[in-house]
Amino acid sequence: MYRTKIKICGITNLEDAQTAARLGADLLGFIFHAASPRYIEPKKAMEIIAKIPTFVDTVGVFVNPTAEQIRTVNEKGWLNWIQLHGDETPEFCGSLNWLSTRTMKAVRVREKTDITAALSYPVDALLFDTHVEGIYGGTGKTFDWSLLSHLNRRIFLSGGITPDNILQALAVGAWGVDINSGIESSPGKKDPRKMKHLFDIIGRSAGRKARL
Repeated sequence: MYRTKIKICGITNLEDAQTAARLGADLLGFIFHAASPRYIEPKKAMEIIAKIPTFVDTVGVFVNPTAEQIRTVNEKGWLNWIQLHGDETPEFCGSLNWLSTRTMKAVRVREKTDITAALSYPVDALLFDTHVEGIYGGTGKTFDWSLLSHLNRRIFLSGGITPDNILQALAVGAWGVDINSGIESSPGKKDPRKMKHLFDIIGRSAGRKARL
């Protein structure tokens, strides 16, 4: 039976990574954008990844990188996904076909045309986030999720997902949901109680228990 993937993004420390993995996260995101309050150095991310279960996929999040910046991080072999969360073009994404990892393009949504335009990206998955001028994600704001109906692509739903609206997010039917600020005590630090509450709700909805 199909089950929505749960991606916990903005991981900056080992405790949060291990808690998320234990509770049932399918993917963990590490942000390599220096301007983000959730920035983590690739070397530190690699140290954390070495201490989490291998069944949890790891995602490196970049904003407007060069191909060489991606190559430098990716050649270490500890990432499963490269997430492009800036203004990257379809042509740039297509030029990364040498990657052994999967690619994901984040698109900030204002209106239906943003979603339609995103379908031209030659990537393994699309992530739809809320458009806030000058901010590349982590805003805690939602958009009109009904705009995503009937998309025949592997997509992640992101933007303002919390324990309070996780059931509505799951009902969209996306391949995965991406949660970040909605389970934090401060930017870059997850709240273990909020995280457990989130996974308890998911577990009751999907008929699965959080890992102990």
